[in-house]
Amino acid sequence: MAWIQSTAIHLPDRLSERMDYSKFISKLSSRRKPSCISELRRALDNCSPSLIWLASGMPSPEKFPFREMTVTLEGGKKLTLGKETLSAGLQYGPSHGYLPFRKQLKRMVEQWHAPPRWAESDLIVTVGNQDGISKALDMLLEPEDFIVVPDPCYSDFLCMLSSLAPQIVAVSVDDQGMRPDILQSGLEKAISSGSTGIPKALYLVPNSCNPTGTNMGEERRREIYAIAQQYDLIILEDDPYYFLQFNDKHLPSFLSMDVDGRVLRFDSFSKVVSSGLRIGFVTGPPPLLQGITLHMQASCICPPMLSQVLIHELLTFWGDEGFKKHISDICQFYKEQRDAMIQALKTHLTGICEWIVPEGGIFIWLKVLHLSDTSAMLLERGAKGDIVLVPGREFMVDSTKPSPYMRAVYSCVTPEEMMKGMENLAKLIQKEIELQSKHT
Repeated sequence: MAWIQSTAIHLPDRLSERMDYSKFISKLSSRRKPSCISELRRALDNCSPSLIWLASGMPSPEKFPFREMTVTLEGGKKLTLGKETLSAGLQYGPSHGYLPFRKQLKRMVEQWHAPPRWAESDLIVTVGNQDGISKALDMLLEPEDFIVVPDPCYSDFLCMLSSLAPQIVAVSVDDQGMRPDILQSGLEKAISSGSTGIPKALYLVPNSCNPTGTNMGEERRREIYAIAQQYDLIILEDDPYYFLQFNDKHLPSFLSMDVDGRVLRFDSFSKVVSSGLRIGFVTGPPPLLQGITLHMQASCICPPMLSQVLIHELLTFWGDEGFKKHISDICQFYKEQRDAMIQALKTHLTGICEWIVPEGGIFIWLKVLHLSDTSAMLLERGAKGDIVLVPGREFMVDSTKPSPYMRAVYSCVTPEEMMKGMENLAKLIQKEIELQSKHT
């Protein structure tokens, strides 16, 4: 695969007026206080070499038991973290992220997306993508506020919402994701409902959506952005599959078309470097990023420093061309995985299931043609039939309703396992059809 190239964005001659973010901040978030120690650490970003730091309860790096770390990369090359670099990774760090890493990420984001309001934007590092999203929801939502989500939706996002008790505007999807006509009508209904809550945010996964695997086209993205402008919504752009695309050109991100400063964009290294390192980053307006940062100061203190240092050193070692080559290599791998899964589906599930061939990512969304619901089959009988998938109901806003869908992931299985797995799934479905026919 060629290196991803962003589609050119036509921007208006003049940016819109700066937004007032005060109405978006929840009462809980507005009560958060900055940590004095964490705020003092900002002085270290541009400090004098003679500065004597007596402010925070950091352990002495001289007593860390580690002196050097060497990691062997694919291809046999080695990446070594010397004493000073390793000490930075083993110590507490800034709540908003390791400064050299943030500088590196800012350069990359500007290169990838060229945000229209880049001079007024900022970036913070989070403990994985999901932690950033969770803290953003905490910052934005009051009980009874409205949030817009696609239906089906990433199941863990629905788990995050459950404790916050917002009102959900569920928007049906097609092969390009969220439908603008249903989005518009859903918002109108929410506004006219008489509720004290207000529509605040819109959540979506524009590339290789979890669970459906679909990509949102450029025209659709522009329609969605225009509706967010009309109803004054913050867009939560969750894009962990941005680099896992099988086409040469990448569709423009919502951040790249954000003339208002209403997009919080969530990126992740989980799918392209390592999920266990737990590093994500959020780009957007500083007043919104501040709410996430204050939450981090009061919870995890800072993102994992060793992970940040390691990824920073890796990206520095690779350089732009090395990173491009890595992305091309993993996209080729996942494309071959996708093709193998499609072949297994055609071999064993033709006439039993329907699916859309994904253009990126790691998911296949299957619809069983002769079952109204897959939950009992997969949760109660799937493992006994040597096959496990996630039932579609887990991704639905109303999980009490039956769903004939299920999600398969092709990232970590061999082509041989895919073929056997789809054979097992076909047998399981046939048995389920027979079982349900006996009960009707």
